[in-house]
Amino acid sequence: MAPLLKTSFTNSPNETIQVAVMGIRSRGTAHALTLAKLPNVNVAALCDVDERLLPKLADDVEKISGKKPRTETDIRKVLENKEIDAISIAAPNHWHALATIWACQAGKHVYVEKPVSYNIFEGRKMVEASRKYDRIVQTGTQNRTSPLVQSAMEFLHAGKLGKIYMVKCVVFRPRESLGRKANSAVPPGVNYDLWVGPAPWRPFNENRFHYNWHWFWDTGNGETGNNGPHYTDVARWALQKYEHPKRIQSMGGYDVFDCDQETPNTQMSMMEYADGSRVQMEVRGLYTNAEDGIRMGLLFYGSEGWMHLGGSEWKTYFGRKNEPGEQRSDKGDEHTTDMKLTEDGAHFWNFIEAVRANKRELQTADILEGHLSAAMCHLSNIAYRTGRQVVFDSANECFHSDSEASSLLRREYRLPFVVPEKV
Repeated sequence: MAPLLKTSFTNSPNETIQVAVMGIRSRGTAHALTLAKLPNVNVAALCDVDERLLPKLADDVEKISGKKPRTETDIRKVLENKEIDAISIAAPNHWHALATIWACQAGKHVYVEKPVSYNIFEGRKMVEASRKYDRIVQTGTQNRTSPLVQSAMEFLHAGKLGKIYMVKCVVFRPRESLGRKANSAVPPGVNYDLWVGPAPWRPFNENRFHYNWHWFWDTGNGETGNNGPHYTDVARWALQKYEHPKRIQSMGGYDVFDCDQETPNTQMSMMEYADGSRVQMEVRGLYTNAEDGIRMGLLFYGSEGWMHLGGSEWKTYFGRKNEPGEQRSDKGDEHTTDMKLTEDGAHFWNFIEAVRANKRELQTADILEGHLSAAMCHLSNIAYRTGRQVVFDSANECFHSDSEASSLLRREYRLPFVVPEKV
């Protein structure tokens, strides 16, 4: 697709930023309602392939802001609107890259949910588009804007835990069986061709549609790619890594239930960097105990002690006797009950401030951060799907002499929804 005409946008601090939201059923509703509450921000358009969802959210936005957004089903029509300054993307994973690239080409800034990409090739193209068109592209990893998490990183980077040699990401999210459903007719009001977009065409099936697309390889990345990026991002931040892991292993399966789901509900991944530091990620999708009280969070292991970071607190312990050290708690703050949702509004505001100033350095979660953190999850899934350890060339983002693993770095696209080699 050829680049669209660029928007006219000035940097006045009082200018209202015109934002569109793509994908509104689940996370996108939070995008729209949060953005509508921010000063000098107008949710000007809502876009979803399911027309049935649009009227209610348009009304809800109007109740907050006093202005009703226009509605569209095709993101290309939104991007043709010169008045739109930015787009917030909460569509399924397989749409993240193409929508971001098209938006950058059209002169729009972008907020894109995690994982930023469906595969590693797409993540790199998103970084290239952001740089080529000089657009702000913010990743939906809200922990980057959390004062609690920032203070934990300051503690670790100051060397107070000694040398960090390993981080464990805890992703315990029990989910029920999808069951089995037969293919069926496309519901009225759903533009299914647009929903499929870059993915291979399959007959409509409710189990592959709203939200459940997460659990099928054509459109999602399983729980490792769903909630995993929140925690691989913080793990990589703690280790101060701007490279990919070199050796990756992952084992697991889909346990207990007999249903349509393709992705595992139990998965253990280990990623090792060239210097030997490691990130471990454990996904438990069934009923489980917590780990040191954490169901969604991280454990950091250093030469002097270890840190617990989960929920609304971090705590440190030292030596063989686990003597308590420095700690911080944000308990009681309504925004910090779940780590992945920490400081949600502040994260959107950080994006808006960067857009207003058109300064990438103001971002807490630039697209490069999102790419590197999502890639950790993609690499874990590649190791899982190949059933063996894979060795990755970080500098060239490739596997050498491994055609099976290489085939999972990118995909064949369905015309005309092609993520381009040259953005």
